[in-house]
Amino acid sequence: MKAHFSGELAGPPGAVRVHLGPTPADACLGGGLRPDALHEVFPAASGEGGTASGFALALAARVLGPRKWFIWVRQDFSALENGELHAPGLLEIGVDPRRVLMVRAPDVIGVLRAGAEALACGGMGAVIIEVWGKAKVFDLVASRRLALAAAEHGVTAIVLRFGTAPEPEPSAAETRWIVNAATSPRNAEDWGTPIFDAALVRHRHGACGRWIMEWDRDNGIFK
Repeated sequence: MKAHFSGELAGPPGAVRVHLGPTPADACLGGGLRPDALHEVFPAASGEGGTASGFALALAARVLGPRKWFIWVRQDFSALENGELHAPGLLEIGVDPRRVLMVRAPDVIGVLRAGAEALACGGMGAVIIEVWGKAKVFDLVASRRLALAAAEHGVTAIVLRFGTAPEPEPSAAETRWIVNAATSPRNAEDWGTPIFDAALVRHRHGACGRWIMEWDRDNGIFK
């Protein structure tokens, strides 16, 4: 899909970018995704939680170094809503399940606290933090703390927002994505390839847009 541009493409001076792949999204992002920043991912509808999780995982896979660990922080009841993380599924995305650590917390406060602590670990490549509902504790101050921790330690923070509409609200996130599952083309040889209808609705330093993004799990890149 063609991007709709608004604002400047250039990011902050000296910002490092991770190339997402041969996709127009990189142009809007000023060359790629900032790995030392906070990013938000929303499912476009209540039944798209798995799609949003897969997209967040693909973003994390792009920024993970070959020896980096990855932490997923979620609330206790998350498995009842979206299911457990599945090791073969992680491999299908291209993430080694042996390098994935799961952290559970009883409430949103515990999730945010654990996520902030995980971002302070230099051995981490990325941290996915699930936030459910319109959690009042996840406000501009809380998102700024996560963004500062990501920038200070060079670890990517990805906040998955479940159980709430992707409404515009104050946030320190570098990007905000709203994700749908896209239909595979009829001539697709591999029906298991994840294909996302991804809308970049917030970008602090540049343009926004919407694209069909196919995840190449063999090469760990979008196309």
